[in-house]
Amino acid sequence: MDTTPPPPPTSGPGTPPGGSSRRGRRILYLAGGALAVVLGVAFLRPHSGGGGHRHAAGGDQPVAVATIGRGDMPVVLTELGTVVPITNVTVQSRIDGYLMQVLFTEGQHVHKGDLLALIDTRPYEVLLAQYEGQLAQDVAQLEAARVDNARYQRLIRQDSVAAMTAKDQQYKVEQLEGTVKADQALVDNEKLQITYCHIVAPVDGRVGIREVDMGNYITAGQTNGLVILTQMQPISVIFTLPENDIGPVATRLREGTPLPVEAWDSANLTRIATGQVSVLDSQIDTSTGTVRMRAIFANSQEELFPNQFVNARLLVSTDHDALLVPTNALQTGPNGQFVYVVKADSTVEVRNVKTGHANNTMTVVTDGVKDGERVVTDGVDHLRDGVKVTIPDATAPGAGSDAAHGGHGKKG
Repeated sequence: MDTTPPPPPTSGPGTPPGGSSRRGRRILYLAGGALAVVLGVAFLRPHSGGGGHRHAAGGDQPVAVATIGRGDMPVVLTELGTVVPITNVTVQSRIDGYLMQVLFTEGQHVHKGDLLALIDTRPYEVLLAQYEGQLAQDVAQLEAARVDNARYQRLIRQDSVAAMTAKDQQYKVEQLEGTVKADQALVDNEKLQITYCHIVAPVDGRVGIREVDMGNYITAGQTNGLVILTQMQPISVIFTLPENDIGPVATRLREGTPLPVEAWDSANLTRIATGQVSVLDSQIDTSTGTVRMRAIFANSQEELFPNQFVNARLLVSTDHDALLVPTNALQTGPNGQFVYVVKADSTVEVRNVKTGHANNTMTVVTDGVKDGERVVTDGVDHLRDGVKVTIPDATAPGAGSDAAHGGHGKKG
């Protein structure tokens, strides 16, 4: 039997060795790329039942609307302010001495003239006795000199004494009168020092934390004094007003019209107290372009505390019968603020508007819309001029009317 292996296959005419293998790989690569393209197109193509297809087919855009109406708009300026006592006194001693008694309790409310502390009076009482004795001695000498002077004046008329002697006696009387007056001043001064030993409250107010304990030697005008006395009732709030707003405020003050001011907490969430403007400062701060104002608050319950930061809301005036639009209906574009007005055919129209004063919910509109027109307040993200809209809540009883007029006449 012939065991010789058969010869290897040979390529066809004109075909290089290995050509068939390369063509096979190329076909596989092309087939894989085509499959990837088909899968990508199928994944990214919108589904026939999707919401996007329905919207493209002309579906209406749901929105919320409000009706424009008229009402009162308070013109309120909100500025940062600081609670400042009308009177804040550092109680100090006017003399030197040992502090014998402290007659107040920390945090106590005191009245003008109440005794707060007592300094040792004995050194001044000793000096007072000394000066009173010297005064008595000089008064006696003055009386004796006056008697002698009266006698000399009679003798000079009788030509019984030298004129020079009578004149000298008259000068002696005048000298002793001066001495008595100086002695009296020393006596009065010591009485005043004893009065200063009794430290009294200069104003009504609340005393703070004691700075000096009983038994210490204190000096006149020492740093920090004895205690700080603060007037709490009434109390004031100092705040600044931009120079552009000075005109209306100054006019109201000149007319004698009270300007109400509300003090709100630092977060501007809670009203603390109500007062009114007392004075507008006399000059503008050139570095900030503002002028200071002071408002007075009764502070009967001590709601306001010295150096507390508050938001002062100043009611300047009230715009009556103003055209009001909800603030959330206003949009901002390249030409300024605008609104989407819903027309009778349920399509929207872009309307540029001019605005005035505003509060948290409503804004005064001076041009661009009319009373009774409806504006879009929610759902404006996909709106454009001419888009047709639906109002889902339009069939609810009183829906559009209540939403539109709920903020009218509200005090901001």
